[in-house]
Amino acid sequence: MHFTKKLISWYTERKRELPWRKIKDPYPIWLSEIILQQTRVEQGLPYWEQFIKEFPSIHDLANATEDKVLRLWQGLGYYSRARNLLFAAKYISKELEGKFPKTYKEILALKGVGPYTAAAIASICFNEATPVVDGNVFRFSSRYFGIKKDISASKTRNIFEKYLQKVIDRNQPGVFNQAMMEFGATICSPQPKCVECIFRESCYAFSKSMQKELPVKTKKVKVSTRHLNYVAFSSDNHFLLKQRGPKDIWQGLYDFYLVEGELSEGELMHNLTLELELKGHLNINEKTEEAEHILSHQKIMARFFEIELSEMKYHSIIQKTNLMSFSIEELLNLPKPKLIVNYLEKVGIK
Repeated sequence: MHFTKKLISWYTERKRELPWRKIKDPYPIWLSEIILQQTRVEQGLPYWEQFIKEFPSIHDLANATEDKVLRLWQGLGYYSRARNLLFAAKYISKELEGKFPKTYKEILALKGVGPYTAAAIASICFNEATPVVDGNVFRFSSRYFGIKKDISASKTRNIFEKYLQKVIDRNQPGVFNQAMMEFGATICSPQPKCVECIFRESCYAFSKSMQKELPVKTKKVKVSTRHLNYVAFSSDNHFLLKQRGPKDIWQGLYDFYLVEGELSEGELMHNLTLELELKGHLNINEKTEEAEHILSHQKIMARFFEIELSEMKYHSIIQKTNLMSFSIEELLNLPKPKLIVNYLEKVGIK
């Protein structure tokens, strides 16, 4: 158990001071874990603080609208996390009368909660000795113990969990789990700080000079490219937007009229003329904004075209499409993809 005591001692002295580490209440800890699933602590902390301010209790979150939750989530990406968060909050508030589940298996049953998040909450809040395995723990454990199994394989998690079950502190499993994550995030990082590492002398990867080879990860995410042509229709300081439907990126968020595909400007205008009967009404702004947006699985190439319409044609388009009219103030308060937010800021709509 020398490893365990040394790790916890390091964590006690060196841990970052984060607000959710000072409490045992599962609601704010659950919120922090969901926010940090695909997000760095530095980026996620302001979001966590804003959520706690807006929704001090799980009942407050359960009573929120999806639009409001998505608006607060704006910029974090992976918006299914926010929708699942709201769904689970409603379930806990109404079906469980606000009482957060207490065991790993019960927590794992919540929508949007995976093995890592369930283990973190169960250990930190309810002292259940279930080890966490996230990207930081995969990296630290594989290097220290010399585990050469492919971490992209689904069965590999069980192998790591068995190693960690042998060393987890059963009296303070929450502290141990947080220490593992913290060490992987700050010391045994992708570019490891071996000079600062207290485990250097007993580390397998360091002894074999295999820091770059571990962890083993062979599966690569295939990135596709999408070309999005956005048309910002406006009239008298009002804009037309639509809410994105299910089974696509940015579900529930608002964006402009969209024509997808690698099109020339002439092809786009021809498309608009046919689809929306805009012949003679296309006074397109000469300035076309272009943007590149990188997601984990998609590279988005976007262009924005501004078209000012007469009031009559503006309302005609509303009748023909699923677009809705919003004032500038309303537009700014809608939940929007970061791509749309960046465009609005670029053209001076803030």
